[in-house]
Amino acid sequence: MDVKKISNRKISELVAEQIEEMIEKGSFQPGEKLPSVRELCELFGVGRSAVRDALTSLQGKGIVQIKQGEGTYICRFDSSKLFNSRHLLPGIKDIEELFQARKMVETGLAEMAARNRSKDDLAKMNNLISDSAIHGWKEDYQFHMAIAHAAGNDILIQFVQFISETMKKSMIDFHHYLQTQSEMAKKIEQQHMEIYLAIKNQQPEQAHKNMINHLKLVEQLLQMSILQEQ
Repeated sequence: MDVKKISNRKISELVAEQIEEMIEKGSFQPGEKLPSVRELCELFGVGRSAVRDALTSLQGKGIVQIKQGEGTYICRFDSSKLFNSRHLLPGIKDIEELFQARKMVETGLAEMAARNRSKDDLAKMNNLISDSAIHGWKEDYQFHMAIAHAAGNDILIQFVQFISETMKKSMIDFHHYLQTQSEMAKKIEQQHMEIYLAIKNQQPEQAHKNMINHLKLVEQLLQMSILQEQ
């Protein structure tokens, strides 16, 4: 294992940086137990306090989990921890960039779903848009995730999860805003149905078109709701 000896400057931070770098490079895998504090001290040539402080710092960032009496484990992938500093309340510029990503990814997913969807996929989508009593953030999120799953690309599923978690707080507030805008809420429900029908009828180009129209409207309304709160 290629390990650099640690200098005396900000020892615990440098230890944390090197452990994090080793995780990113795959030297340690998600769910794997890290070497003991003593072994890490020998590995990096530093004292126990520096290693303990480094592990505490990594735990605070959600990278590792310290289990008393067991050791320290690498956390498994959790999309909600990505971009954590911007996760709670993205601003207008963040919304623009996130929707740029959504338009690029989710339109393609809609096309793929129209080609690859199964009966089970269609049933899940239909259940999420047919119950007039359910139209909150959770159901909106689940509908878009059902499309991603129908497309059948695990990497893109994780990417949609990341975007959704990054926007979660804003989208929850947005759905509260929609409760006061009944006509717009009905329009969004109609767009969901149009996306579903294009996927059901195996019309990839129409599914792409319906999804881009939907995302444009949601972006516009979301920005309006944010501006009204400022």
